[in-house]
Amino acid sequence: MAFGFLDRSHSIAPSNWSRWLVPPAALSVHLAIGQVYAWSVFKPPLEETLGLSGTQSALPFQLGIVMLGLSAAFGGTLVERNGPRWAMFVSMTCFSSGFLISALGVALSQYWLVVLGYGVVGGVGLGIGYISPVSTLIKWFPDRPGMATGIAIMGFGGGALIASPWSSQMLASFGTSTGGIATTFLVHGLVYAVFMSMGVLLIRVPAAGWRPAGYAPRAQNGNSMITTANVSARNAIRTPQFWLLWVILCFNVTAGIGILEKAAPMITEFFRDTSAPVGTAAAAGFVALLSLTNMLGRFVWSSTSDILGRRNIYRLYLGVGALLYLVIALTTNTSKIVFVLCAMVILSFYGGGFATIPAYLKDLFGTYQVGAIHGRLLTAWSTAGVLGPLIVNAIADSQEAAGREGPALYTTSLFIMMGLLIAGFVANELVRPVHARFHEPVADTPALSRKETR
Repeated sequence: MAFGFLDRSHSIAPSNWSRWLVPPAALSVHLAIGQVYAWSVFKPPLEETLGLSGTQSALPFQLGIVMLGLSAAFGGTLVERNGPRWAMFVSMTCFSSGFLISALGVALSQYWLVVLGYGVVGGVGLGIGYISPVSTLIKWFPDRPGMATGIAIMGFGGGALIASPWSSQMLASFGTSTGGIATTFLVHGLVYAVFMSMGVLLIRVPAAGWRPAGYAPRAQNGNSMITTANVSARNAIRTPQFWLLWVILCFNVTAGIGILEKAAPMITEFFRDTSAPVGTAAAAGFVALLSLTNMLGRFVWSSTSDILGRRNIYRLYLGVGALLYLVIALTTNTSKIVFVLCAMVILSFYGGGFATIPAYLKDLFGTYQVGAIHGRLLTAWSTAGVLGPLIVNAIADSQEAAGREGPALYTTSLFIMMGLLIAGFVANELVRPVHARFHEPVADTPALSRKETR
């Protein structure tokens, strides 16, 4: 139960509070926890210093992503009940403590402490932090929910662009011995605690009944995808709409993460036997370019969804994404420009899918417990995080064992990803407004909301 400064009642905004202070608060958390995508920087020094295999050094990252999905799913209702300030404080405490525990583990040459710290404790911080500002941003920006959530979730996609060079520089300065790695982890824990505390201090929730100037809820009709009613998290998972969105998110993420996880070796293998092979530096640049489009797609496409509508923007992600996979599969290594451009757009759709889904949930289920519903939906991310790399790596390994090379290692995977996106497209077409039997009674919703905040 929240208390004192962290209590939701102490974070209600005064009448003169600017809602534009809320996105920076959300960004301070998402930019920090987005560091998880830069874990690969620590893999080589940990492997060399502690004598780990590649599989062992990846375990903290893998466990962190699993814990992200689980803590978001099971902690979503707590986040809604106790408010964003409490959630951001919990995220800050867990994420920073994860680094501090990891620092101790490296200093003592006890790798299990790194797994526990970064993977388990830090992973909880990832999940709670990821969903902490979502419902608050939607309530502050009912007129532009896609843009608002896109700003925050863009930070998660771009966190590695800051963390990767910063971490590399610290390892170069402190060294890659156990003492140097431990010091790097220690500095990370302390700096991220300070950085995330800005979000804890700055975050506010709107007062009951607050609306932005000139905003009026859209009139409801039988065909509208935007509801004026509210659905609880408990009821949401009983609706076909929730599971259709689960499939949509899972397949869109699977298709994107399949390229992202294998980007460097994929472009190298594709063009290895051509007149202009791709070197190590160019492959690294390709990965950085994909990370940038992943980040920008989260803001650009989610903001565009406020204009085009959520169903239409997912038609773009899924339909055009499938066509782009087909283009890559058919052109193979005949054009490096076509390959890079297609991959960039696919990764922008991958990022946009993450950022748009909270607004899609708000359209269908209302704002009442949208954060908790979003947390439950993120189990689709955990599933896709395993499914995407498994498909691409397993097929590439089997093709290599059969004596194939170049684009042939990935052609089957490309067609599978295309099929998944088509299945997601069909699921999106099946989404309809939520039936009234799942709605909260209008007279009871304010009372329920007060109950949730106690």
